[in-house]
Amino acid sequence: MQIGYKLATEAFDPKEIVRQAVEAEKAGFDFVEMSDHFHPWLDTQGHSGFTWALLANIAARTSTLRLATGVTCPSVRYHPAVIAQAAATMQIISDGRFTLGVGAGERLNEHVVGGQHFPSVRGRHARFREALEIIRLLWQGGYRSYEGKHLQLEDARVFDLPDELPAIAVAASGPVSARIAAELGDGLFATEPKGDMVATWKRLGGEGPAYAEVPLAWAPDAESAAQAVWEKTRWALTGWKVMSELPNPVNFDAATQSVTLEQIQQQFACGPDVARHLEVAQQFVDAGFDHVVTMNAGPDPDGFMDFFRRELAEPLRALTPSEDAQGPGLADRVLGAVRG
Repeated sequence: MQIGYKLATEAFDPKEIVRQAVEAEKAGFDFVEMSDHFHPWLDTQGHSGFTWALLANIAARTSTLRLATGVTCPSVRYHPAVIAQAAATMQIISDGRFTLGVGAGERLNEHVVGGQHFPSVRGRHARFREALEIIRLLWQGGYRSYEGKHLQLEDARVFDLPDELPAIAVAASGPVSARIAAELGDGLFATEPKGDMVATWKRLGGEGPAYAEVPLAWAPDAESAAQAVWEKTRWALTGWKVMSELPNPVNFDAATQSVTLEQIQQQFACGPDVARHLEVAQQFVDAGFDHVVTMNAGPDPDGFMDFFRRELAEPLRALTPSEDAQGPGLADRVLGAVRG
């Protein structure tokens, strides 16, 4: 089990993001993961630094911490040739610690490129497949050209390629994207504990690490943790069909006004209870994920890292799939041993 820390680039300024990454390495996290957005989800978050600049800075200030995008859309706001070059460079300067997480994109970030219509779901998947084919083609070395229905490449070459190419983790939420992940990816990325989707990915030939973001919110009490989620992270309860379609933070604000603190506590592990954090994480382990990203939406990142180091890391690393779908998971047994 590999444990990651989600760097909320939408909620903190760029220097604070770098500081948190350095602290995450000290706290014992295996990797950090960050989205690649142009806008935050909500105006109350107030930030959205350029992820690729942050990645380079973090690589220079850490030595063992692995880095991942979670995720970049390589087919609308960026041309895939740019991402092929950027990811290859990141792999070199991080000494092989980079994973390229990619997805088909959200309207929130991709619509900002003037003159380009944000495609339908079918169109996004078609463009996404072509983008991954272009990245793979360029990573073969030499001058390359590509003529697709949506994307083109003409006499392009990535001159600096690492000895070991970055792994590509492909975001999926259903059978179509799971097929793309199986055919063109080296791993899977998801935000929901969908065991059937992981099984579909594997059945189609998918293999490699399976990343998932686990919704946690640490605070000294559950109520203040839930309130922090409501203020800045309630967009996460909308589901992917909504998250991929709304164009601006103001739309997410309007769409989530009816979210309640009770609904938040049902989905997020809120507060300092180790058992609750393990219970939420167990869902993702049972679904087949082996790289879990602790997405702390609480108000105190340093408090969460201290909580992770002192209480959560050991039992979280020890989680394994439950013996049966309905029976108690290892989370209960590990927690009992810890409390022993």
